[in-house]
Amino acid sequence: MPRILIVDAYPREGRAALRAADGTEGGKLYQRMLERLSPGIACEIVYPADGELPEDSRLGDYAGVVWTGSNLSILDDEDPRVTRQVALARRLLDAGLPNFGSCFAVQLACVARGGHCEANPKGREFGIARKIRLSSEGADHPLYRGKARVFDAFTSHADHVASLPERATLLAGNDWSPVQAAACEDGGSFWAVQYHPEYDLHEVASLARLRERELILQGSFANEAEARGWTERLEALHDDPTRIDLALELDIGPSLLDEAERTREVRNWLDVRVLTSNAS
Repeated sequence: MPRILIVDAYPREGRAALRAADGTEGGKLYQRMLERLSPGIACEIVYPADGELPEDSRLGDYAGVVWTGSNLSILDDEDPRVTRQVALARRLLDAGLPNFGSCFAVQLACVARGGHCEANPKGREFGIARKIRLSSEGADHPLYRGKARVFDAFTSHADHVASLPERATLLAGNDWSPVQAAACEDGGSFWAVQYHPEYDLHEVASLARLRERELILQGSFANEAEARGWTERLEALHDDPTRIDLALELDIGPSLLDEAERTREVRNWLDVRVLTSNAS
């Protein structure tokens, strides 16, 4: 089976904050998903924000690279925890490797090849990204093979891609962020989404606990009681997905409750860029 390099883009303190909120570290979350999608796949996690980088001599060992989200901001272009990861993205693309990633990763991919990111003036898109629409290119792209033309996805991000690099293609967007997915074909490939196919209801609830104050301040919730009630309903639906009453109340449909549908993009990336190439 192929070996996948998982780049956990969170710094040490960011990972600790996730654990404290009963969430899962990004790298481990991706590893768990990849191992379910392709049993027997070998995964190795590195933490470049902490200075842990893969060796050049070992890049040929990897059939693909997966990038997690991060609590870092791509806009902090003097923070070595960020600039180190931009440089790593360039190095992995230059090495010809296929990359996939979510959230911070789509911003990272674009900046690494000359695109531009900004703080979203609407604030943090949180919980569920509604009505993500495939572009005409996205509808024909293998990343979205078998995906609905319009769908919802789990999300949490405050920055977004403002302009794509020259050799990148817009695959999807919504009213909150025009770039919800892009494919960069420059050296290697980088297929990335702004949302989180690796999340489930429990992980979103954990992030809601972690970011409760910020979400109240921006008006996503009126107060602590509303925020905590929403989080409790997410956890209850996670524990019992047959609770149609909660699914209707939260407006959460099969595209989010069905793991196969929620992770379809990752499955397609594995099939097209990793497993097929490895077999040949």
